[in-house]
Amino acid sequence: MTDPAFETAGEQGAVAAYKSIFKAVLDERPSGMRLRLAHAMGKNRSFISQIANPAYPVPIPLQHLNTIFEVCHFSHAERAAFLEAYGRAHPRRAARLDGVPRERTVTMHVPDLGSEKRNGQLDALLHDFTRRLIALLQEER
Repeated sequence: MTDPAFETAGEQGAVAAYKSIFKAVLDERPSGMRLRLAHAMGKNRSFISQIANPAYPVPIPLQHLNTIFEVCHFSHAERAAFLEAYGRAHPRRAARLDGVPRERTVTMHVPDLGSEKRNGQLDALLHDFTRRLIALLQEER
């Protein structure tokens, strides 16, 4: 029988493997890529640093993979190596990769409303509208 502690260590090593690929891609890109990626994912920059750090066992959520590939401009070889390592770390998730809807990033230019509070309210309104619209469109399928 396999020791559960060994399985966990093996899984952590597999997670570190694909995170190392992700970190290497990020490190080769221009400065500001982590912030750009955070905006595209609707997350904080610290989240990007955490999911890109091989020392942290936190896995990269499946729903963010397409955004990561698109925003970071993974080459075909980088993407293939990443997906192979991701599949070793998360075999059940990897089986669902084909079912993950592709996403794309749309950038909008909106006016500065003159205060951080009002700008934040506008940002939240646009994010909420987009999330609800997508949910509605997915219900029609």
